[in-house]
Amino acid sequence: MATQTTASCTGSTLLQPLSDIINLPLDQVNFVACQLFALLMAVWFRIYLHPSKTSPFIRHVVATLLGFYLALFCFGWYSLHFLVQSGLSYGVMIFAGLEHMHKYCFIVTLGYLIVCQITRVYVFDYGMYSADFTGPMMVITQKITSMAFEIHDGLAKKESQLTPNQKYLAISRMPSLLEYLSYNCNFMGILAGPTCSYRDYMDFIEGTCYQARHQENANGKENGKFKQSEPSPKNDVISKLCTCAISLAVYLSLYKLLPVDYSIDDYFVKSTPFYLQVIYLYLAMLALRPKYYFVWTLADAINNAAGFGFNGYNKDGSPRWDLISNLRILDIEFATSFKLFLDNWNIQTALWLKRVCYERCPVNPTAATFLLSAMWHGVYPGYYMTFVTGIGMTMAARAVRHNIRPYFLVSDSHKLVYDVITWACTQVAISYTVVPFVLLAVGSSLKFYSSWYFCLHLLCLLVVLALPVKSKRRQAKELQESQRKDSQSDPSSTDSNCNQKDKTS
Repeated sequence: MATQTTASCTGSTLLQPLSDIINLPLDQVNFVACQLFALLMAVWFRIYLHPSKTSPFIRHVVATLLGFYLALFCFGWYSLHFLVQSGLSYGVMIFAGLEHMHKYCFIVTLGYLIVCQITRVYVFDYGMYSADFTGPMMVITQKITSMAFEIHDGLAKKESQLTPNQKYLAISRMPSLLEYLSYNCNFMGILAGPTCSYRDYMDFIEGTCYQARHQENANGKENGKFKQSEPSPKNDVISKLCTCAISLAVYLSLYKLLPVDYSIDDYFVKSTPFYLQVIYLYLAMLALRPKYYFVWTLADAINNAAGFGFNGYNKDGSPRWDLISNLRILDIEFATSFKLFLDNWNIQTALWLKRVCYERCPVNPTAATFLLSAMWHGVYPGYYMTFVTGIGMTMAARAVRHNIRPYFLVSDSHKLVYDVITWACTQVAISYTVVPFVLLAVGSSLKFYSSWYFCLHLLCLLVVLALPVKSKRRQAKELQESQRKDSQSDPSSTDSNCNQKDKTS
């Protein structure tokens, strides 16, 4: 197996003997080795290149050079795409007018990513599950487009036009080339992210990430002794590394025993009762998720080890290191709604989609967000089938929650029954939705949905037609209109109405 994938690995072959011994593709071995090396460098970076010991310039240079080295080790000359994409986008930021710079930058960055994804699909084996050079480009795309919108917010918009979060993230000066490359290609996030805001990254580099924003959320204890010393990420890093070890062990033990594509096997479909097919699909997806838990949790641990990711304190005074965490495993596995599952899965990508698309798209932001997510993920047809299905699932789940959930809130026992039912429905709906994302091809995806008679598609359609729900924007608009009429009829209520509008926003 490892020997067969050697030819497709464009990175270093130094670890080829280890790849042969453990029987894993060389590119995957390179990826894990580089992440472990990055973890060691992160500890060294936090201790010996601490902001109190060196300048931001040195920290930028070292973080960038280490990032380029890891990219070169893993992807060889394909890592040049990272520089080309970053260079083209930086040129757009510099030479395009501020009024439309963010739009041009978005088109150039996402377009270059899509071209590379199309090239990879036709150059390499279709559906090859291995580390590929477009993976880091997906994170770089998030960072560049986020930065472009934040620069536009800071330099081309008035504060009154921005939400509180947009005001915080707004960039008031054009970043230098070194700052830009450090943000995009630093060694902590070059291989697996997660994405982060430019403001938070600069606070980390300059050593101000333990001040201001995080102390505002502090309670009495934190305002006392806890904020006097810099919090240590040691306990959180150790905890996350243990999570990584468990996730990797579970994945390697189960993913071959419970392959997702077995759910479309002709013999399995014909001979297995439908309820057992449902259970098998859930277990297969359950066995697949630890792969993502391992990759994202390790990436989070690397950033924390470098001192990046501090997010204030808990009520007991212990530091929180979840500023750029990408998932919450328990909330995912016990999610009782489609939205709750998505809110805790790939969190930073969800925030990116919200900031650059959902909050800014004037027409049907939900559909636009799912479409952008599909385009960003790649060009496999299965991605688009998953996200189109996800639109229907989201609308149906929203309708059920708004129309049915209130009847179960009359007592704790009723709510418990509702939570158990919605947990089971959510897990089945998620598993059903993401099958094309795993199978990739149209034929196999349609074969799966046909074996289930497209039952959840039809159910979602019926729910949406039977239980219509107004969009949040329409509800907010109607509320503001009613408040405006009330204020016109009763001038004394103006102040309270303004407060209500702020809450609505």
